[in-house]
Formats: sequence, C-alpha cells, structure tokens
Amino acid sequence: MLLQLKLLAFRLIKPVMKPVSRLVAIPRPVLFVGPGSTARLCQLIGGSGAKRVLVVTDAVLVKLGIVEPARRALEAAGVDVAVFDGIIPDPTHDVLDKGLAAVRAQGSDAILAIGGGSSIDAAKIIAAMATTGKSSAKLVGMLKVSKPPLPLYAVPTTAGTGSEVTVAAVVTDPVEHVKSVVIDPKLVPLAAALDPEMMKGMPPPITAATGMDALTHAVESYVNRWPHAETPMFCVTAVKLIFGNLPRACADGSDLEAREAMALASLYAGLAFTKAYVGYVHAFSHKIGVYGVQHGLGNAIVLPYVLDFLKDAPYAEARLAELAVAIGAGSASEPKAALAQRFVDRVRELNRTVGIPEKIAPLRREDVGTIARAAMVEAHRDYPVPKNMSLAEAEALLQRCL
Repeated sequence: MLLQLKLLAFRLIKPVMKPVSRLVAIPRPVLFVGPGSTARLCQLIGGSGAKRVLVVTDAVLVKLGIVEPARRALEAAGVDVAVFDGIIPDPTHDVLDKGLAAVRAQGSDAILAIGGGSSIDAAKIIAAMATTGKSSAKLVGMLKVSKPPLPLYAVPTTAGTGSEVTVAAVVTDPVEHVKSVVIDPKLVPLAAALDPEMMKGMPPPITAATGMDALTHAVESYVNRWPHAETPMFCVTAVKLIFGNLPRACADGSDLEAREAMALASLYAGLAFTKAYVGYVHAFSHKIGVYGVQHGLGNAIVLPYVLDFLKDAPYAEARLAELAVAIGAGSASEPKAALAQRFVDRVRELNRTVGIPEKIAPLRREDVGTIARAAMVEAHRDYPVPKNMSLAEAEALLQRCL
C-alpha cells in the first residue's frame, strides 16, 4: 500500500515538472563529423589555449592503439598530454577519485574523453570535481555543479549513449549496487568528434548493444508525453538511421559510412532524450544492471517487452505507428494498431539480426519483485511515460524476460 501511495504521489507531482524541463537551457557542443574529425578536434583544443590535457579513457583502447592518434595530434598542437586509462564499465566513486588525482598530478587545464559512455560520463564528473571541490557523491542529483567544470571535449568510440551531448553522467556504488546520476547542463562537453575511424574496431556484440541503446533512447523519447519542438525530428531521424545502418555496422566494422550514420543516430537520440526523457525500458535496465548486464544490452532485451505493454495505449499506439511508417514498414493509411504491432515486430527482428538475446540470463526469479518495485519508483518519479504500469504488470514483464 505504501508503494502504491508513493507512485500515485509521483504521478500527481509530475505535471509540475514539465514546464520546468522546458525552462532549463541546454548547451550543445561544437561538432566535428567524419573520418579525421578527431584530429580537427585536437587542433581546436590546442587553439583554445589549453596547455595540459588529461585524456580520460580505458586501458583496452590504449592497448589497441585507438588513443594514440589523438595523443599525437594534441602534442602536435603544442599540448602536454597525460593519459588516465583507469575507466571501467560502470565507473565507481573510487575510479573517479583516481581520475581527479590524475588531474591534480598533471595540473590539467582541460580534459579529453575518449571511449564509450562510461569514459565520457566519468570525464564529466571528474571535470566537475576538479573545479567545485566536491566529491562525486556530493555531485549526485540535479544542478549541483556549482562552478563551470574544466573545459571538456569528447570522442565517442561507441554509438549508443549520446553522452557527448547530454546533461547527465552516471556513477556506480559497488557496495550498495546503486547507479546514481549527476545532472547539470554544465556537464555538456564544449566540442566533440564523431569519427567513424575511432569506432571501426568495436566488436559486433558491442556495436549491437550500443546501437540498440540509441534506438531505445529515440523510441522512448518519441512515445513520451513531453515532446519538445525539435525532439520528434531527432527521434525519427535516429530510428531511421539505426534500422538502416546497425546491421551493416555489425556485419562489417570497417564500413565507415554505416559507422558514421550510427554515430549521428546516437547523437540525435541523445539530443532527444535529454529533453523528452526515457521510460520504463531504462527503469528496468538500470536495476538489472546489478547483475553486471551492460546497460545497452539490458535496454535491447527489455525494449520489445515494454513496447508490447505500451502499444495498446492510444498515444503510444499512434507514435509507434508513425515510426513504422518512417522505417518503411507500412503506409499511413493502414490501421494504427496494425502499424504499431509491426514496429514492435521489426524491433524484435532487428534484435535477432544483430544477435541480441531474448532473455536476461542472470535474472533470478526471486529478485523479480525487488527489481520491479525499484523500477516503478524510478519510472513514475522521473519519466513522462505514456501509460502507467502497475507493480503486478512490471513483475509479469520481468517474468517474460527469464
């Protein structure tokens, strides 16, 4: 009963949040797009007056040599470069503390993040810690970055999170098994490079999971009840790019055209969900992450099950029907219900094509109730979903994922 009252309170308060979401100005980075764009970004960083840049990345990318061209380009621009390669998937407070120590050791006056969402998120928080003097734990929440962070730049090596354009960064507590979010417009990087050459070494499973992560951002933003003037265009563009290019990128990692299209799709989806938010898929995926399930993979598996739940709600049905038409799965003259179902079917088909499993292997039956309750609190508190899900419906959905 207490949970039901809490969820009801969240739903009653949520309409007040809509106008607030429209008042917050969100900056956008300068973008360099295409092969060679990393070098152009590094030239910009050197021309900005930065003297000591810390590259925040992970050890695998360093070992593969992916970071080296950027390091050389920065040095050619007259910049002293240090590399912190301690980023891990789902970075913890301890990892961020080590990154801050690297900033202090070098006396860094700017940060370049190279990697997936974990590296870019970590760099955002490290940059904020360096100027505010706050610990990462003290930055968790809304609008707690009290000073401009160190100048931050980003080169994503995956096409999924859109972190190079978002206001959020995630940090994990490994003891409590909780993911927390730092949210502030000051976290948006100053500039980013969408360089397909930096992505061509990404293996098919990661390409698939991150690509479906971007699709989830776009779809959830599109069916949510708080669209902004430009978010529908971003969502539809991202969905079309992903359906047209994700199988190609998975089949041939050196297909630079497909890689660049996926990078743009991830960016568009990031721009969309920064304003229109996500939904139930993310609420479930965040909680399933306690099993070590990579976030994009969790989103990919859960997405069609959530769409099965939403497709009968009139608002969601209409939006899913529009997406079906956008990807060429039907014509606008067909019944909306049939089109919505066809879009859900195409999502499942895309998952199968790129090798996404249908079930969450680590999910334990005895944890379903706990995960469902936590997911419902997150969704009903934070997201403008098009249809309210009960706890029983949430548990039933998770049972289908076993």
